Amino acid sequence: MYTFDAERVKNEIVQWIRDFFAANGPDCNAVVAISGGKDSSVTAALCVEALGKDRVFGVLLPKGEQEDIDMSYLLVETLGIRYTEINIQSCFDAVMEEMRKKMPVEISRQTTTNLPARLRMAVTYAVSQSMNGRVANTCNLSEDWVGYSTRYGDAAGDFSPLAKLTVQEVREVGTLLGLPDKLVHKVPIDGLSGLTDEDNLGFTYAVLDKYIRTGICEDAETKQKIDNKRRWNKFKLEMMPSYPHEGAPIKAVDVE
Repeated sequence: MYTFDAERVKNEIVQWIRDFFAANGPDCNAVVAISGGKDSSVTAALCVEALGKDRVFGVLLPKGEQEDIDMSYLLVETLGIRYTEINIQSCFDAVMEEMRKKMPVEISRQTTTNLPARLRMAVTYAVSQSMNGRVANTCNLSEDWVGYSTRYGDAAGDFSPLAKLTVQEVREVGTLLGLPDKLVHKVPIDGLSGLTDEDNLGFTYAVLDKYIRTGICEDAETKQKIDNKRRWNKFKLEMMPSYPHEGAPIKAVDVE
């Protein structure tokens, strides 16, 4: 039977981060978009343990007024990391205004929902390039499994410490790292409708995590809902398909 060993996994992730930076930027900094939730908090804390606080840089990205931004401040203060705060409201407004003027159709709700996430990631990469950085992806396995992320938004990044950990496992690692309980167990809210992530998904992370690790989901309707989300969103985790052009040779050496 599978048992999660938080200390072993935490230590392995810390070493994995060190190995990644040794191979992909020995002098680079880890740049983390800080939302104040468990995932960005645990990711930042793991990077601090792996690289030291001087090599971790936080990016706070409110859109206008952010009611829970105090949680982001709490994290950067707890970890003692450098950070910047860049408000994306004016950028979002400018893009939306141009689209309203020039789009031949009405702007969809999906567009207004996902654009902030994509703007945040664009800004995070802009900061990272100026900070000699590598961008941390903060998604976890549970969210990835059902596609609860924005492609080229929060789903992007250069390295992903939590991608194989469920929500409950992320929380256990966060507790082990000594993060404040209010960060590790903060109820995630989508920031648009005021609904929690679980409200939007239609099932709890506890049910999803159990299904992922055991294959058991007692409620057939919920299982179908999870399976459908997995099927519809699996493309987000795959490389962009490309035409194979199999008849054309590539004779350049593909270095490792």
